[in-house]
Amino acid sequence: MVDVRERSERVWGLLADVPDPEIPAISIVDLGIVREVNWHDEPAGAVCEVVITPTYSGCPATEVIGRSIEEALRERGVERVRLQSRIAPAWTTDWLSSEGRRKLSEYGIAPPARRADGRQVINITGLRRRPVEDAPLACPHCGSANTAPISRHGSTPCKALHRCLDCLEPFDYFKCH
Repeated sequence: MVDVRERSERVWGLLADVPDPEIPAISIVDLGIVREVNWHDEPAGAVCEVVITPTYSGCPATEVIGRSIEEALRERGVERVRLQSRIAPAWTTDWLSSEGRRKLSEYGIAPPARRADGRQVINITGLRRRPVEDAPLACPHCGSANTAPISRHGSTPCKALHRCLDCLEPFDYFKCH
């Protein structure tokens, strides 16, 4: 008999392969959307409950994410799945994993430069401190810290549009919130 902890770890591993529908380079686990995996023994059998927090309460991708979770788990043998959406506490970019930040950058989206509480995320490759503001630390294309905003709105509500003043490439910036 597999214990609850092993079952939960397996589910976390399966969910780590579920991509975010808007940014397919990053998983919903790396994005911090998946908050908990719980198992409940019920008369009809064990139910896997997955608790998610959308990036914002009106995020249109939430329904797609829910369906993707159910499909991914059922395809891999988790027959009974229940989703719970939890909006408090509100999702924050602080929940992005280090791996998620790396994947965003590799995908061409600059990860948040500071934490939601205003503390700055130090990019050790640049070793350059910028004022506390919502701006990327480095261009995801060339690594230059010489960047400028173009628009507070990017390809989705979660992102802003910036450009690198060295390589001249535009890029999305995943806004802090």
